Amino acid sequence: MTASAVVTGLGVLAPNGLGAQDYWAATRSGKGGIGRITRFDPAQYPAKLAGQVPGFVAEDHLPSRLLPQTDRMTRLALVAADWALADAGVTPKELPEFDMGVITASASGGFEFGQGELEKLWSQGSQFVSAYQSFAWFYAVNSGQISIRNGMKGPSGVVVSDQAGGLDAVAQARRQIRKGTGLVVSGAVDASICPWGWVAQLAGRRLSTSDEVTRAYLPFDSEARGHVPGEGGAILILEDAAAARRRGARAYGEISGYGATFDPKPGSAREPGLRKAIELALADAGAEPGDVDVVFADAAAVPSLDRTEAEAISAVFGPRGVPVTAPKTMTGRLYSGGAPLDLAAAFLAIAEGLIPPTVHVRQAPEYDLDLVTAQPRTTEVRCALVLARGHGGFNSAMVVRATDE
Repeated sequence: MTASAVVTGLGVLAPNGLGAQDYWAATRSGKGGIGRITRFDPAQYPAKLAGQVPGFVAEDHLPSRLLPQTDRMTRLALVAADWALADAGVTPKELPEFDMGVITASASGGFEFGQGELEKLWSQGSQFVSAYQSFAWFYAVNSGQISIRNGMKGPSGVVVSDQAGGLDAVAQARRQIRKGTGLVVSGAVDASICPWGWVAQLAGRRLSTSDEVTRAYLPFDSEARGHVPGEGGAILILEDAAAARRRGARAYGEISGYGATFDPKPGSAREPGLRKAIELALADAGAEPGDVDVVFADAAAVPSLDRTEAEAISAVFGPRGVPVTAPKTMTGRLYSGGAPLDLAAAFLAIAEGLIPPTVHVRQAPEYDLDLVTAQPRTTEVRCALVLARGHGGFNSAMVVRATDE
């Protein structure tokens, strides 16, 4: 029998909340965390808004020896992992070290750390560049640092597929659980709110240049003009369901199904791959469209991409056939951290029986969606579908379910 992978711990650092409960309290009530960038002066850039994690002081959470060798992204990830393990009731030193793994995603690596070291190179010379630059910028550094900090020597890795990467990492973690690994730390945290990272994001030509917080990031709205970036994400603890039960752990829910596709070459006239990813995820979960209580949308806020997503959802579920939400309108798109944060929101929605709203959006009539806007919707949630798409054609879909316990 294939092992069932359940989520027993959540660690969240988001622009609208530190910790899963603070994040959920803000999200369920429609409180956003998007504002003018404060980590550097954005005056000279066309885009000036971002979702920044507020009130995070790394020195309050991490030993001083780690600070010189870590980017902000990694500091956030380490703390999120600590919180997730504590939430799961897990003390890593009490478990077999080769029975614990770490699989995360990253879209950019440690851009801010890299920028600082390049500035030293240009202004002071190579002898002033930190030896930690050799790994602090790297995509896999979060997996490495989490595994070192917690003595985890089981299957580990990193997935790089932009916004889709967070779901892909969790799917890889589920695969390792099914192979017999007892516990896997998974999810993603990204943070590139620095000049070097900002220029790289602007190059994609998908950033909103609006200065009006409530009208800047508007997926499925006739005024959609691109997304607002953000930092943060979520780390999840995945365990074998039977093992979690034996130790008396609470499970938020189960990772039931997953599907991933890649879009065809632009201009090929072939159908985009998102619908197929949804169908694959449902089939993997043994679920019918009618079983799904809510869809957490990717919500690109680029008209052509919004149209593709709306058409895929309507094709699978029927016109206005399922409630759809995009709570990332409160945080911005967190790149690889965005989908794991949506997974956390999905599990918290299941726990409370409440679908969080898509704030500020006035749904355009051409999208045949049942979009939950303005106010949360109280309803039973037993099964949720989370969608994520990465720049360049990545499509991922994940079905999560409540457990029977």
